[in-house]
Amino acid sequence: MKEIVFVTTNKGKIASAQNELKSIKVTPISAELSEPRTDNIKEIAREKVLQAYEIVKRPCIALDSGFFIEELNGFPRAYVNHMLDTIGISGILKLLSEEENRYCEFRSCLAYYDGENIKFFESKSRGTISEKIRGLDSAKKWSDLWYIFIPRHFDKTLAEFSEDDFHTYEEMKEESCISKFGKWFLSSSDILEKI
Repeated sequence: MKEIVFVTTNKGKIASAQNELKSIKVTPISAELSEPRTDNIKEIAREKVLQAYEIVKRPCIALDSGFFIEELNGFPRAYVNHMLDTIGISGILKLLSEEENRYCEFRSCLAYYDGENIKFFESKSRGTISEKIRGLDSAKKWSDLWYIFIPRHFDKTLAEFSEDDFHTYEEMKEESCISKFGKWFLSSSDILEKI
């Protein structure tokens, strides 16, 4: 079985990677990675994976995500954690309380680095923001935004999803950056082994 090191302190991201990369052994390494001051998630993922490689000295991945609210000119973008620590999801709901446009999207970028080559995999999850906080805590949750994010084609927040809802959502949404990486990693590893 192929193996990849995932450097993050976010247990939800590790669970997602282990769930999506069934044919690849995901080895989590818990380490704090500093983020550059930018709202460009690709640049943040790049910096994180370079730092991660310096820690583990072998091929690894790092992931960054942003949350973009159309009515708020894209706020909070890559500054999700800062937003959650300051105004929180109740602050987002307050900012949008009089707004009809509640469109938003998660954008994610996974960066892979093997010491020589860096490769990026990106994805988006479109949806809207609920009128109030809804749903229950779950081991799958990797952000409090799950309580207010309603994926496109659904009328529930991620925190209200059943296992069946998650299965349907996986089939309907754009392929995740983790899944895109997994397909590439398995095929490129097979090529390297044949040489």
